[in-house]
Amino acid sequence: MRRKKLTAAITLLLALVICTGAFMKLQKEVRSADLEKDSGFLTFSVLADVHADKDKLKASVIDLYFLNQETDAMVLNGDVVDEGVYEQYSDVRDVLDDSWSLLPDKVIHNIGNHEYFNYKRGRNTIADAINYRNLYFFFTGNISVYHDTWIKGYHFISLGSESANLKGANPPNAADLSESQLAWLKKKLKEKYEPGKPVFVFLHQHLKSGVKDWKGVIQEEELTEILSEHPEVILFTSHTHAPLAEEGVIQTDPFTIVNTGAVDYVMENGSQGLYVQVSGDTVVIGGRDFTDHYWIFSREIKK
Repeated sequence: MRRKKLTAAITLLLALVICTGAFMKLQKEVRSADLEKDSGFLTFSVLADVHADKDKLKASVIDLYFLNQETDAMVLNGDVVDEGVYEQYSDVRDVLDDSWSLLPDKVIHNIGNHEYFNYKRGRNTIADAINYRNLYFFFTGNISVYHDTWIKGYHFISLGSESANLKGANPPNAADLSESQLAWLKKKLKEKYEPGKPVFVFLHQHLKSGVKDWKGVIQEEELTEILSEHPEVILFTSHTHAPLAEEGVIQTDPFTIVNTGAVDYVMENGSQGLYVQVSGDTVVIGGRDFTDHYWIFSREIKK
């Protein structure tokens, strides 16, 4: 009798697990079908500078999931690995695969400068940079370091350095954006343009920094000129590991720049990232501490 009851209990437990997994899979499929629709409300997170820290990446994913189980997207804004080697990409992929039920359907992978690193090899040749890009493509499914997508009617545009850590380059880790990429950006900013509707642009390296003589983008002037034609732009940048603060939301003339913090560590320790809510022309940016689970700041932007 006891054996029959135990067998029945195990069978019921397995059925519950299977049904729960099937339900969550169906839920993600429904959410995926809604991604391209223009609804009135959008939420997404921005994580950067993970540097292959699996534990902190998993902790941030869990924290964000319990904030909102229906978040529309997550943006991984570069330096997701500390070195652009197979083992580190594989470690990060394992975390994301294991956390599939906690992740939004849309995960955007952007390239940073550490995707071009291998400490054993030192500085890169152009051929090395191409190989690093190819490994990034293999693991992310992207076919370019710059790409875009639409989510609920809002434009997400990702820029990316086409090389880094090159021999003789100065500065070696600044973003290097080709003329082709900048021309592509101009075209994309005009696509389905609506005055006053926020456009979200992402680049790992900073455009502005409080650190003197720390240049983040080689084509800083050209990029600033392009973005200045579109006051709707909110540019999210990472790279500096600067701690999150309301002052990290910089209203330039006329677009906005936002520091994303860092998952692996910030200058004052901790693990941080952003949670963003969008309704019409109003964007609310929240800075989140993933270690102690509290809000660092909240800032509303109207475009």
